Amino acid sequence: MSFFNVVLQGDQNMEESSGLRVLRCILPYFENVYARYNRREFVSPDPLETIYPFLRIEDREVAALLVSCIAYGRVAMILRNARRLLGVLGHSPAEYVRNASPSVVERETSFFRHRFTTGSEIASLICGMGSILREYGTLEELFAYSMGKNKNFLEGVSIFVEKIRKRSPAGNSFLLPSPRDGSACKRLFLFLKWMVRRDDVDPGGWKAAHPRDLLLPMDVHMFRICSSLGFTDRKHPDLRTSVEVTGLFRMLLPEDPTKYDFVLTRFGIRKDLSENSFLEFCQEKTNTKK
Repeated sequence: MSFFNVVLQGDQNMEESSGLRVLRCILPYFENVYARYNRREFVSPDPLETIYPFLRIEDREVAALLVSCIAYGRVAMILRNARRLLGVLGHSPAEYVRNASPSVVERETSFFRHRFTTGSEIASLICGMGSILREYGTLEELFAYSMGKNKNFLEGVSIFVEKIRKRSPAGNSFLLPSPRDGSACKRLFLFLKWMVRRDDVDPGGWKAAHPRDLLLPMDVHMFRICSSLGFTDRKHPDLRTSVEVTGLFRMLLPEDPTKYDFVLTRFGIRKDLSENSFLEFCQEKTNTKK
């Protein structure tokens, strides 16, 4: 049995666990929260806001991948550095990435630093993406090729990542993690959610995957909520936790298991939305408060 089959086994064999019973009980409340807060006025502060200006799908996918790659650390720093990086790419990130020479990219990103990610690493990733665009036309075309007809989702995502890595001189294993490495792939799953889902918050645009295939980006906020509500007993926000919790949501929302990701993570990120109050309300409704 392959690594991915082992990881996905819990999702495929999900039964009526206590976590599923809790989720079934509070799903109407989640739907109310979605209706109220899944609007662009509640996006800020979030890296997602930096890609809204790009209306062409080929520009949006390039901007979204680069921004998601640096979506770690304090959100204020992410936003500042994302805007500086996108400023280099100009009004058409796809055209810049496709046409700029490595020497130009290296020079124009030499100023960049996001925590421990250097301008040289970003330049390497941009050059790798440029090579992909020149061969496949768009990142979505590479993703469609990577998924193939007989690949499961994690295998296809791994191929997509590894194709870009091979074209990037520095490899960029941290900036662009692969499920095959065992990484939680939070930033990568975030990118895919941005590009595949389409609603008032997620801009979408890709047709090469369906929202039903997506996995939850298991960041510390989502992990804390899921652990507190009994959706998982796992101790770390890793890939298996993402698969397990996504499987739970998929039982009740088979066509869109990541639907509530944005609104649930607003609690704890926005100062006007208390995570503790949200959890207490959910726990009172399900008698799960410990």
